[in-house]
Amino acid sequence: MTLTRILPTLRRSIPDPIAGDHWPAATVATITDVTVDGVSLLRVVELCGTPAVHLGPAAVPGTGGGLASGAKHTGVVVVRVLEASARLDDGARGDARGAGRTASIDADLAELDPVWAEARLIGRTSVARATPTTLTGGTSGCSAPGPVALPGDLAAGDLLALPYSAVTDDAGVARKRGHDAREGALA
Repeated sequence: MTLTRILPTLRRSIPDPIAGDHWPAATVATITDVTVDGVSLLRVVELCGTPAVHLGPAAVPGTGGGLASGAKHTGVVVVRVLEASARLDDGARGDARGAGRTASIDADLAELDPVWAEARLIGRTSVARATPTTLTGGTSGCSAPGPVALPGDLAAGDLLALPYSAVTDDAGVARKRGHDAREGALA
């Protein structure tokens, strides 16, 4: 449990911490953005739209993101929330403690297998308490394996950043998991 989880108003002055081993090396969280090796994820979205992917050297496990791997890469995907609402239980809206929310995003992330627990809001600061939120891919309906703790005021248009383990070839080109680039077929 972090201070920003206990006192969400602190997010106006300090960012929620990240688990550095899950993000690319040299990742820095701010109160409204995440930078990977000096590249702002908000700027990536501004240039590319969503969903957007940014790759960087993976952090060596146990270093908290302080040491970059020479061989492995980690990616970050930024998605846009298409719709967010309180989960309806017996016709009543979720209570103030957050009985749960549902949100749909503009990408199916099943192929990426992101670290769902590291999902974070970027683009604005929220002082709302974290609420268990069920995320589903917009058109596919594929969902996260369990609720993700996201701000209770999550709304359509919000941006979420999620790290994932990237699979790259020797040239650094990202490939889908299980895809053998030499044979052009799933391994």
